[in-house]
Order: sequence, then C-alpha cells, then structure tokens
Amino acid sequence: MTRVLLVKTSSLGDVIHCLPAVSDIVRNTPDVKLHWLVEAPFAEICALHPGVSRVIPMRLRQWRKAPFAEGTRTEVTAFVKEIRRARYDRVIDAQGLIRTAALAHLARGPICGYDAASVREPPAAMLYARRYPVSVTIHAVERMRSLAAQSLGYALPDELDYGVDVEPGERPWPAADRYIVGLHATARPDKRWPEAAWVELAQRAAAQGLAVVLPWGDEPERARSERIAAAAPNAIMPPKLGFGEMARLLAGAAAVVGVDTGLTHLASAVGAPVVAIYAASWSEFNGVVGPAFVANLGGPGAAPSVDEVWESTQRALSSGRRTGPWRAPPAPTEAAIAGRRRFRPSNSRAVVHRS
Repeated sequence: MTRVLLVKTSSLGDVIHCLPAVSDIVRNTPDVKLHWLVEAPFAEICALHPGVSRVIPMRLRQWRKAPFAEGTRTEVTAFVKEIRRARYDRVIDAQGLIRTAALAHLARGPICGYDAASVREPPAAMLYARRYPVSVTIHAVERMRSLAAQSLGYALPDELDYGVDVEPGERPWPAADRYIVGLHATARPDKRWPEAAWVELAQRAAAQGLAVVLPWGDEPERARSERIAAAAPNAIMPPKLGFGEMARLLAGAAAVVGVDTGLTHLASAVGAPVVAIYAASWSEFNGVVGPAFVANLGGPGAAPSVDEVWESTQRALSSGRRTGPWRAPPAPTEAAIAGRRRFRPSNSRAVVHRS
C-alpha cells in the first residue's frame, strides 16, 4: 500500500484544478491511499472524488484571527494529532507556499514540491526533501499533474479527468427545466462583469424561453442577484447554496456563464458547458478547462462584450453536458504569453519567463 498526503489547502478554484492530479494518482499508483489536507470550507469538494480516502480539514484562516483563543488551541492540537496519525510514503505540497510547506512538515513522510525556479514562493523549496522542475508557462492543472507524476514516478497520462461524479439534483425551490446559471459573484471587484451586462444577458436568455439562475454567497451578492432578477423575466434567485447543492445545480445547467471564480471551475468539473469571463487575469494560466464546451473570453482590462458572451453562450447551449476524460488543447506558445505573469502581481518575482 502506498500512502500519499496531498497538500492543497485553498482556494476553491485551485482545489478544483487539483482534481485531475488526484485522478492521475489513483489510476497510476497501485493500492494507493490518498489523503487530502485542505481548508475546511472546501472539504466537501475534495470528498466528491471517489479516489480520496480521507479528507483532513483545517481552519488556518480562522486560527490566525484568534491564535491564543482556547478554542483555537483545542482545534490545533486535534489537527496536529490527526495529520500525524499516519506515516506517508509521499507528502506532496501542490500549493507551493511557505505556509503550506510548513504544514506539510507536520506530517510524517518525505515532502515533495516544486524546485526554486518553479514554486510560487521560492523560500518554500528549501523546506522540501525532494524538489522537481515544473514549467511556469503551463496551465495550473498541468503543473499539479506534473508535480504529482514526478513525485510518484509515473508517466504523465495524455488524458485529463476531474474524476467527480455529480448528478443534477432535485431543487426544493422553483426553477425552470432548462436554465443557465449566471455566476456574477467574486470577491475581487476588478474581476466583475458590469451588472447591466448581466441584466442584458438574462433578458436575451428570457427571449429564448430560458431562465437564468443567479447564485450568491454574501449580502452584497444577494442584493446584486435580486437587482438582476428584478430586471429580467424568468430570472431566478435561489437560496444560499452549499458546495454540494451548487455542484448539482451546475451539473443540471444547459450552460454556465461565470466570471473568474472558483464556482465557474466547478461548473466545468461537473461537466457543464461553460463561458468564462475574464477582466483582470490571463486565462492561459488559470482558465477554465474541462471535458465539455469551454470558452474563456477577455483578459486584464479587456472584459468581453455582451455580444461576445452571448455568441459563446449559444454555442454552449447547443453542445450539451459531458463528463469523463478529455484531451487538453495544446499549450499556448511562448510568443503568445510573452510578458504575462504566472502568478498574481503580489509576487513580483514570480514571472512567466524563468530559466
């Protein structure tokens, strides 16, 4: 038996991007027991993959807010005991941060990670027992797949597979039989698509007899969903949904239109046709990928128009849902991504072109 601990703690989109690596591991490592260390809010996502034997949730974000509270000490003590319960043949830090490398050191087993030229935070590489080169010009999904393959010594498969099996579920709230999900919510204002554009999109959908479901997560997002729904016939504002409920909603959608947010990646993971809107980041590095129809539109300072999004939505609506393995499209050429950053601007040293 091979015991593997995967360290990929956040965020939602990053956790979803790690699922194809999980599929690779369980299909290419005989008799593997795969455990996953993740922030507690995303534990439900990890558990969607049948190859994950055990999810180890933690609440580091909450612990850092009250590090000396009695409840924090109790939870941290229980967490350390839990992570040290098994001895691992490999501990793979797929996050590449100093904090995740430190968390990996709590586990018992050799730690594998990106080398200093490949990792998001270069000092993290000093904490790994085994370091591997991974191109910084490829998609995040492929980076994690490559790291896992090198760490466990198998050839990287040609096909990708999210490996999750989510079926559309019954909804206790009213919804149309055929609907589009509009994912307008994002924590970063620069990633938003204008509210007026969402209204026009919903109105065009209504003209074709389609409802637009507008999920939300906090009060400002709820208010935005209400305003869009009030301005468009057939628009639906659901109650607040958990990740499991959201996965089933997305799996049943005729199409999903979403901004650059984790839920848009979840839509593709469950097989929905997706139109992704980018206004502040490059889709070449972290864009939506999946087995069904995918259109990544826009880029930093160049959000797509309603016409562009609607044209891709029409193609998505005619394509249908698809799950299972798929072959990824060719990676962009060096010329196509020249000067673009691999990571977010807060890490000024982590640029695309590294020797």
